[in-house]
Amino acid sequence: MNISDNRKARHDFFIEDKFEAGVALLGWEVKSARASTVNLKDSFVHFTVTDGVVEAWLKNAHFSPFQFGDVKTQETRRDRKLLLNKSEIRKIHTAVKAKGYTCVPTRIYFNKQGCVKLEIALALGKKNYDKRAALKERDIERETQKTVGEIRGGV
Repeated sequence: MNISDNRKARHDFFIEDKFEAGVALLGWEVKSARASTVNLKDSFVHFTVTDGVVEAWLKNAHFSPFQFGDVKTQETRRDRKLLLNKSEIRKIHTAVKAKGYTCVPTRIYFNKQGCVKLEIALALGKKNYDKRAALKERDIERETQKTVGEIRGGV
């Protein structure tokens, strides 16, 4: 079940490689996710290195406060730890450090077991002319679909 998509990431970046990560959440955050009140628009993945151990963190993701909980203790934009294999973290971290990739969350969803999962992607930033070209291609595709529909409908 899909909770939220980050359509802005697909608009701003070329998506290269995708990974599935678990997210360490508090109880009210899971309830907020079940209500589909999660926003990934300005969020990103940050890596910290302490004593040679690399950890991945989801930053700036907005989980709306759960209305039946204690609203005073619910921090909506706190950092949340991502649960990945050591080899996956190492692969993503080296790509971000060395090759100039960005790690962005693309969607958050529930898997078959009911766990909250985050799809993160290694991405390269688009230039403005790339964004315009993508919009132009989408418009051309829409026009061709429209004309094909008119031709089929008129025959």
